[in-house]
Amino acid sequence: MVAVKLLRCYRCKKKFSARRIIFECDRCGGSLDIEYDYDEIKKHILKEEFKRACVSHWKYWPFYPIEDLTRIVSMEEGGTPLILDKESGFFFKLECVNPTGSFKDRGSTVEISKVVELGVNEIVCASTGNMGASIAAYASKAGIKATIFVPEFAPKVKAEQIKSYGAKVVFVKGSYTDALNKTKELRRKKGVYLTGDYPYRCEGEKGVGFEIIDQLDWQIPDYVCCPIGNGTLLYGVYKSFAELKEVGLIKRLPRLVGVQAKGCNPVVRAFHKDMDELPKLKKTKTVAGAINCPDPVDGLKALHAIRKTSGDSIDVSDREIMKARSELGKKGIYAEPAGAVSYAGAKKLGLKGRVVCVVTGHGLKDPFVKLK
Repeated sequence: MVAVKLLRCYRCKKKFSARRIIFECDRCGGSLDIEYDYDEIKKHILKEEFKRACVSHWKYWPFYPIEDLTRIVSMEEGGTPLILDKESGFFFKLECVNPTGSFKDRGSTVEISKVVELGVNEIVCASTGNMGASIAAYASKAGIKATIFVPEFAPKVKAEQIKSYGAKVVFVKGSYTDALNKTKELRRKKGVYLTGDYPYRCEGEKGVGFEIIDQLDWQIPDYVCCPIGNGTLLYGVYKSFAELKEVGLIKRLPRLVGVQAKGCNPVVRAFHKDMDELPKLKKTKTVAGAINCPDPVDGLKALHAIRKTSGDSIDVSDREIMKARSELGKKGIYAEPAGAVSYAGAKKLGLKGRVVCVVTGHGLKDPFVKLK
């Protein structure tokens, strides 16, 4: 590992060897964070040459926890467009044009590359659809067997996409959290490697933030708006900005705005009530199924990232989400409901200045969704 120092529990701060296969803290169950030797990273970055290189996901390899760059599993993900909409004044980062139709491919290329390094031949994942499809695609490319547990509310079209890559799909009654528990059960019984919103995936999702800064010619936006499901994307984007600042490539961080559906909004509630922990939600429901995560794995990280950047958090109704989706369509952007959430939130807050909205998933992911 070029610059990885260790893994640390985000909650209780317990340290773990970077060589250890571990998915969550064995003391408190907290989410793990990867820590780097930034002096080592600086050795691999000649600042002006680095800045001039073409934008692509693996351009930023010194910031990823992969040791053997010759065994990367990639489908040319990243390098997604950042377009300025003159009507709204917002920039849209079109993560919906990644190989499997969502930002999840950034996490999957890093996570499955690490799986290959470790010599793993079977994986399991819980997903509302997008992560499952991405994991299945990259696992298939790497010749790795994949089982994906999916909550029963997930769109059938997403399940079909997962199956098309050769993965086994298992529907689970209940929420995303129930599906997640099934993966952990399989891990305990058979020792299958857990993939999903664990530390290596978060590292890959940093690519969204790296590219935003790069595509703005290394100028800092005022706000970056991300939808929050498990919170991994928003925290990954925060971490990318913090790392660019750490190595001297930028001087300040943008403000982060986390947007959730009103029907599933634990981070928003915690933010506005000044809570130190996320509330436990039950029976959540939203038209934006991809972010229907009542107990987000990285929710606490996302909450802290918003606070550290003096950002904001807001929820939007299903009606506001679908209106935003329709408006994006008229701008030539076909997004699934969850992909329109950041735009809905930015509009509702009336954000001004240089504002970036991350469009996370393609409309073909959930084409038949309607308000009920």
